[in-house]
Amino acid sequence: MLTQAKFAQQTSTALVTKLLTTQPEPSSVNEALACREWREAMQEEFNALLKNETWILVPRTSKMNVMGNKWVFRTKFHADGSLQKYKVRLVAKGFQQTPGLDYFETFSPVIKPSTIRIIFTLAISNGWDI
Repeated sequence: MLTQAKFAQQTSTALVTKLLTTQPEPSSVNEALACREWREAMQEEFNALLKNETWILVPRTSKMNVMGNKWVFRTKFHADGSLQKYKVRLVAKGFQQTPGLDYFETFSPVIKPSTIRIIFTLAISNGWDI
């Protein structure tokens, strides 16, 4: 059984390990580009967007309302405090759009693995065809 004191010691050790072994989360793209790990994570995200055909690059016209975007940086850790990965997302500033003018549909390509497991569990339990 884990005592409260032992838990506190393990938690503080994990926190110190996090602080000593990881790059701080960048607050700008320039900061991220200065670190190899963050650059690699940015490249992985960009490659995934291209592979999944998330968007199509088109020539700009004067009538377009071009949306901005932002890179979001997060450091992910395992429960023991060890580094899991450098996570980077490129997000569009959708608040700059006007419904019916800039877009006509919305699309969210995100589905969590736990959602898929629940659907499969329901299908198996109820004898549904998949």
